[in-house]
Amino acid sequence: MSLPGNKKKVDVIDKVLEACYHYNKDALFVMSLMHQYEERGSLSKKQLEGLVAKARKVPDMPVGWLAAVEAIILKMPTRDKTPIDRNKPTATDSYEKWIDQCKAILEKYPGHKRVLYFDALLQQRNPFSAVEQQELEKFYRLLIEGKK
Repeated sequence: MSLPGNKKKVDVIDKVLEACYHYNKDALFVMSLMHQYEERGSLSKKQLEGLVAKARKVPDMPVGWLAAVEAIILKMPTRDKTPIDRNKPTATDSYEKWIDQCKAILEKYPGHKRVLYFDALLQQRNPFSAVEQQELEKFYRLLIEGKK
């Protein structure tokens, strides 16, 4: 079964843009979106959300067009633009801390089997589980910080 190749796709975003433009020809936001849509062929998620907000104010806007644009918005990924906290410790900071703790313990207790295991994991760059992290911190507190 072959599909006809002559079928044209319905461009709902373009129709919504035109309907908003015909409703208010002086709306700079809608004209800006129309220009970008013509130039680039797409709009960002935030721009589409703004377009839907404007389109809801148009009295004769078909509900199906709004629903189609909202469906397009739902399919788009949401970008997380949370700023990175530079003071927050990173995974490499934790890794370095664990190496230092292992070295400190093994200097005083070179035969400590569990810490030797942790050191081997660190040398192979294998990740620590949460339990292993707590266990190493506990050994460090008891054996090194407790001795000071």
